[in-house]
Amino acid sequence: MIPAICAAALAAPSSYPYKVTTTVGMVSDIVREVAGDRAAVTGIMGAGVDPHLYKPTRDDVAALMRADVIFYSGLMLEGKMADTLIKIARSKPVHAVTESIEEKVLLEPEEMQGHYDPHVWMDPLAWAKAVEAVGRALAEYDPVHAERYRGNAADYVRRCEELAAYGRRVLSTIPEASRVLISSHDAFNYFGRAFGLKVMGVQGLSTESEAGLQRINGLVDDIVLHGVRAVFVESSVSPRNIEALVQGVQSRGKALRVGGELYSDAMGAEGTYEGTYLGMLDHNITTVARALGGQAPERGWQGKLSVHR
Repeated sequence: MIPAICAAALAAPSSYPYKVTTTVGMVSDIVREVAGDRAAVTGIMGAGVDPHLYKPTRDDVAALMRADVIFYSGLMLEGKMADTLIKIARSKPVHAVTESIEEKVLLEPEEMQGHYDPHVWMDPLAWAKAVEAVGRALAEYDPVHAERYRGNAADYVRRCEELAAYGRRVLSTIPEASRVLISSHDAFNYFGRAFGLKVMGVQGLSTESEAGLQRINGLVDDIVLHGVRAVFVESSVSPRNIEALVQGVQSRGKALRVGGELYSDAMGAEGTYEGTYLGMLDHNITTVARALGGQAPERGWQGKLSVHR
């Protein structure tokens, strides 16, 4: 994890809006919400982009160099950008939004060998800690508007809490035996912990890992044994492993369908409700609840979800 360098304490905006560059969409969204009109936020990775595999382009490096402040997720999510971020942090404030989250909140799977699961945004209460971290960082960078940043962060945290309450309510309506979430890779462990679901991914925590035949056959056995009714593809990961899973179950004479597409490492299209952090998680919660036999409104928590026929 790359800490905010001491240069952050010396920096201050010379004009408004100052320039902020971010990595993944989930970080971009919370920074825009907390900064408001004080900053112009440029996100590097858009809809459908897999941060585990992403390599910064020349234009990305230029955007990072032009920025006054940089925010990224951390916990090795943007692994291929680490060297670039370290170099730039010598001259300007660079913040990992997960850096100040207490270790007791983080998950440390055995296969990560001492590293934490980076998909913290899947738990809205855990991600609220990242929102608070952005508020503190911007207040430090621009103390003249510190109260505004803290107020915006507090408002956003309240919305995260309301979404978490919605998630607990609708996901608890899934029949207990059906509370199993199987997706393309292990991006949903925080989601499962937050909402009481057993979670399994065909691939590991990073999409760089390969799903072997043994893993797929093992999941087929679990699905047949437990009567799992639906599995899920992800917007930023190839569906081929999930398709192999469905075919394997069907070859055993059992029914299995794709319950929908979930957002894991990237949000929806820019300019849509699903292209916001709250919208992407509302989509995931609502899609999973409905696909696994629970009760949730078709348009989700705030009635804003797109309806796909």
